[in-house]
Amino acid sequence: MSDAQHIVCPHCAGVNRVPAARLTQAPKCGKCKQPLFDGKPLELTATNFRQHIGRSDIPVLVDFWAPWCGPCKMMAPVFEEAAMQLEPHVRVAKVNTETEQTLAGQFGIRSIPTLALFRGGQEVAHQAGAMDLNSLTRWVRSQL
Repeated sequence: MSDAQHIVCPHCAGVNRVPAARLTQAPKCGKCKQPLFDGKPLELTATNFRQHIGRSDIPVLVDFWAPWCGPCKMMAPVFEEAAMQLEPHVRVAKVNTETEQTLAGQFGIRSIPTLALFRGGQEVAHQAGAMDLNSLTRWVRSQL
């Protein structure tokens, strides 16, 4: 088995092969030359969701949220910090359920915020409710 990981660029959605040993060495996209990891959650839409979930070899943590949701607003800075801690081993992303209602319905999102962890294109864990940073990172690591 190759130690190379397929990483989808957050800027151009190009798929890059990165040796696992180089993940922590600030790899750049071969197509657009931007960093593959920038320590910020990636905004996913119906247009780019499948590419990032299905083509990435690293797990993808998705926060399903809405701008009117109080607990979502409280959790936003926690999620930003989680991105800095979990990348490059986990891609951290957000889906606005107001603008991406089809995605929310497809994954049975009934309450927000809801976190979903994807690996190999499949949802492997689901957790509703706001969390603090320690609980969030512990939950993600326990699922891997």
